[in-house]
Amino acid sequence: MARKDYIVGSSNVFEDLDHPRPAEALAKAELARKIGTLIAARGLTQAAAAELLKIDQPKISALVRGRLAGFSLDRLVRFLVLLGSDVEIVVKPRTRARGRARLMVA
Repeated sequence: MARKDYIVGSSNVFEDLDHPRPAEALAKAELARKIGTLIAARGLTQAAAAELLKIDQPKISALVRGRLAGFSLDRLVRFLVLLGSDVEIVVKPRTRARGRARLMVA
């Protein structure tokens, strides 16, 4: 039997990279992707998006490039609302089969 030259990862790349808070990092990345999609769909320039979101243009650049160190989940949710999106937060019991509770963006 041949030896595998790869490792099968999880569904969270941040977990695979041993990020200290992988679920939060993945949620932030997914919210940032949605923000970037909304900005593009509306045909906004980075300057126009910055004005709408009440931040400066370099922060928009960082956001759409996935540099999220200066962005909290709360701030990203606020940006989605400013871009005209409804945001729902659902809290429910975890399923027994899954084991640990999780944070996810649908």
